[in-house]
Amino acid sequence: MIAPSILSADFANLAAAADSVAGADWLHVDVMDNHFVPNLTIGLPVVRSLHRATDLPLDCHLMIENPDRWAAGYAEAGAANVTFHAEAAADPIATARSIRSAGALAGLSVKPGTPLEPYLSILTEFDTVLIMSVEPGFGGQSFIPDVLAKVRLARSHVRAGHLRLFIEIDGGITADTIEQAAEAGVDVFVAGSAVFGADNAATAIRELRSRARAGMAREARLADSP
Repeated sequence: MIAPSILSADFANLAAAADSVAGADWLHVDVMDNHFVPNLTIGLPVVRSLHRATDLPLDCHLMIENPDRWAAGYAEAGAANVTFHAEAAADPIATARSIRSAGALAGLSVKPGTPLEPYLSILTEFDTVLIMSVEPGFGGQSFIPDVLAKVRLARSHVRAGHLRLFIEIDGGITADTIEQAAEAGVDVFVAGSAVFGADNAATAIRELRSRARAGMAREARLADSP
């Protein structure tokens, strides 16, 4: 699944940007509060407007303090998936349940330096785990390959039947990095400048999807090998 990030789009023309990626699976929406991360982007009013402007499911990534208070509101605003950060949540299980009760999938995200192991036991409460492959806060950063160890860990638990969720990755995903992320076990790929910075967004999405499928095929062969 390809989820173009509107963080890399023209904020003066978000409806047109959404139309340009109509062939994607999700539309990734980065919500930043200038506290949890050193950047300020958009909030609930824009999410409501985007929900009315596109048929793409909105994949809201909350890079904010106190997500326990705000997360369910994004589900109520029309988001299909609402992800918040483990580092910011006081009660991640309760927050996940409030998101689900409001009608959306619930996701948990971890920064590149945050280990996944302490959260494995609560991931049964979630529909998505988002592995950050750059430091959250700004687009256009370089991919951090070391985070793929966390992807492989999550995939091993999914393969074993311990978890049922999407494994998502965000940060530095391009035609040059998507195959290795797919081979590690990623299901959902967030791509910003690789899509919105391309000459043709639709063509870029098709190329990313093709490369992701190639990596996923290799992952499947490796999983089936003795």
